[in-house]
Amino acid sequence: MEENYTYRIDSEYFKKDFLLSLKNLEKIEHKILQEISKVRGGKRLPLNENFTDVGIPYIRAQDIKGFVKYEDSPKISSDLHNLLKEYQTNFNDVILTIVGNSIGDVGIVKFHIDKCNLTENCIKIVELENIIPEYLYAFLNSKYGQNQIIREKVGTAQPKLAIERIRKFMIPIPSNNFQLKIQEIIKSAHEKLKNSKSLYSQAEEILLTELGLKDWQPTEETKSVRSFKDSFLTSGRLDAEYYQPKYEEIIEKIKDYQLKTIDDVVNIRKSIEPGSNAYEDNGIPFIRISDLSKYEITETEIFLNPEIYNDEELRPKKDTILLTKDGTLGIAFKVEKDLEIITSGAILHLTIKEKNILPDYLTLILNSIIVQLQAEQDTGGSIIQHWRVEEIKKVIIPILPLDIQQTISQKIQESFKLRKESKDLLELAKTMVEEAIEKEEI
Repeated sequence: MEENYTYRIDSEYFKKDFLLSLKNLEKIEHKILQEISKVRGGKRLPLNENFTDVGIPYIRAQDIKGFVKYEDSPKISSDLHNLLKEYQTNFNDVILTIVGNSIGDVGIVKFHIDKCNLTENCIKIVELENIIPEYLYAFLNSKYGQNQIIREKVGTAQPKLAIERIRKFMIPIPSNNFQLKIQEIIKSAHEKLKNSKSLYSQAEEILLTELGLKDWQPTEETKSVRSFKDSFLTSGRLDAEYYQPKYEEIIEKIKDYQLKTIDDVVNIRKSIEPGSNAYEDNGIPFIRISDLSKYEITETEIFLNPEIYNDEELRPKKDTILLTKDGTLGIAFKVEKDLEIITSGAILHLTIKEKNILPDYLTLILNSIIVQLQAEQDTGGSIIQHWRVEEIKKVIIPILPLDIQQTISQKIQESFKLRKESKDLLELAKTMVEEAIEKEEI
């Protein structure tokens, strides 16, 4: 490897950990990435081109980490895809984010779809020679891959990682048997994740089937004639969007079930917004909306001082449901155990006070179209999405019999168990690579 080919002289570039990593790699058989693969960038949308409601997935940086996701990616038209098709992603491509705070997130494509494009904020590593993609994925996630990524990025406000620097990465070349072991572990992790998603979908299907909503689609009709008495005097709202028929329709569909408001079934606690001046490099993890999904809390790079933020009431306890009220509205996630974290003020903490409602069931309801449409109705037309607590308290939810709730909860718990096992296997693969390098057993 050409030493310091970028002619950097800053002390960060010569940190002891970085140099020790390279020294360990130099002891074993290795090659430079460009000798064993092609590294290609993604593509920015052309000027004046926009996303579409349906079409070809356009993979973003936030879709990358772990197994690359496409289901929630924005879409582009077929015509635009044809202009960008050389930036297509394919099965077993290894993807790396190269811009912003997510630099160094590594993903591997394990889906088979005919057409799928990649953002300019990522690169793909393709046409591998004598290297199995799953092994390369595990290596780049290891400290030996990450140290090279961190060392070569430049900039602070908007960090970047140049493709030419990636092409110079040092990659150890292990035996084929070792690579196959890593491949098998990652395949098993992917299979567990697939099964996890299947079980979660089954839980969703049970819920919607029981409520008669399985094949229901909101009406596209946007007009609703209301008297002043039946509109403003009842709801306090005069905006036409609030009275779209689909909002009334969803409540009409569930009216034959036992209905309660959120305020009836949970206690709501607000969290805090300490401001960016309070952010630190270590301490108590500070979780924002971008760190939360209905499936998990992802790792954060932002922390708070535990001596200042020492209120135990701010830490989510087992079975607390976290619910987003700003930005991306209505994401609900149930906490499996007491957590030593603090969430932002945009995330509410819900604790159940009704004995006949199971937390997994309520979480699924909150993530369902039933609540999502009510959130949309409350906030429709707002430039900055903000769901007021007083509005959330009035949200209507159906209460199914306890035996059905238990069936749903069982599916969800098994789904999350498999998701954790999948994550543990990915961690195992990474650890095996690190240990093999350190023992010079590659």
